[in-house]
Amino acid sequence: MAIARFPSFVIDCPDPSALATFYGKLLDWKVDISADWAEIRADYGQCISFQQVEAYTPPVWPAQEVPQQMHLDVIVDDLDSAETAVLGLGATKHDHQPGTTFRVFLDPAGHPFCLCVS
Repeated sequence: MAIARFPSFVIDCPDPSALATFYGKLLDWKVDISADWAEIRADYGQCISFQQVEAYTPPVWPAQEVPQQMHLDVIVDDLDSAETAVLGLGATKHDHQPGTTFRVFLDPAGHPFCLCVS
């Protein structure tokens, strides 16, 4: 028997509204925004929350002077079309691309995330 149905993730950032909007559009999840907190939720219940942190310092990847803190792997059908879409949402493609079945991007707050084909 599972203790919980889904893990919930909370991501530190300078602007919860902007980051929730970015990931909400990326994943096509419902966005709920309040003053210093925002969350996105899938129809099946999975949730990612974003909390405002004063003096937020974005990670430096792939170096670890400021660790990446977390990253999301987003499974896509086509890397090229998904890349175009996330760049249109405000992501930045990272210069360091260590693989061929995934691509590394930075979200608007500087967190690395990967688009991956299965």
